[in-house]
Amino acid sequence: MNVKNQKIYGGKVLDIHLEKATLPNGKEVDLEIIRHPGGAAALPFYDNGDVLMIRQFRHATGGIIWEIPAGRIDDGEDPQNCAYRELQEEGGVIAGTMEKLGEFFSTPGFCTEVIHLYLAKDLTVCRQELEADEYLQVERLPFSVALEKVYSGEIMDSKTMLALLLASKTIL
Repeated sequence: MNVKNQKIYGGKVLDIHLEKATLPNGKEVDLEIIRHPGGAAALPFYDNGDVLMIRQFRHATGGIIWEIPAGRIDDGEDPQNCAYRELQEEGGVIAGTMEKLGEFFSTPGFCTEVIHLYLAKDLTVCRQELEADEYLQVERLPFSVALEKVYSGEIMDSKTMLALLLASKTIL
């Protein structure tokens, strides 16, 4: 694999590259890297302390998992605008305010994806606009119940776990 940077697959969601990299110790290595535009997710928080969660079918996980509304950042799109868009499309709510919780690499060993996390407040109900490949149900839970689902292992989605844990600093 003697290539500097060769795109071997280009898809709708991600690209796969073969890349030659030099480590800090000078050693050259060949890597398989997934190039991803990044994502944004919003934890919808109601005035009474409930959060909006979704139960979404994910083929890759073999079933339905707990998540917060999230999606891929479109070309030229601001991460916060992506979070607003996904909140409306998947959650069926519009946020009056959006507070940044943080950002993280989803799988830094081989993927460039950075996910931006937000806390959405002042929620107003709107029409949900699911994409053709989405199957999900919206559920409203007390924040403490959602957080317990993280600790019990029932929530296994990393962006959802991290958003709930980061939000607990300001909510509890």
